[in-house]
Amino acid sequence: MNKVATFQIGKNGITANVLQTLTRMLETHKFIRIAALQASGRNRESIKTMADSLVSQLPIPCTYTVIGFTIILRKRAEPIKHRR
Repeated sequence: MNKVATFQIGKNGITANVLQTLTRMLETHKFIRIAALQASGRNRESIKTMADSLVSQLPIPCTYTVIGFTIILRKRAEPIKHRR
């Protein structure tokens, strides 16, 4: 079963380790629930900016939804390769 993975971003924000960990998580999970802790700034505009930054920096294509102070990352489906 492919459950939703959870992750927290704190006062250091998006670092190389955060990107590396999220990339590994996206290899095995379709959804990642990212909680922005209070130390990370925690206003709605900074959460949206953080989500935009994550999506642009991750090597795996994904989309996001912001719900409150939580970012839900969803891995995009890979295109189907047709056999010839």
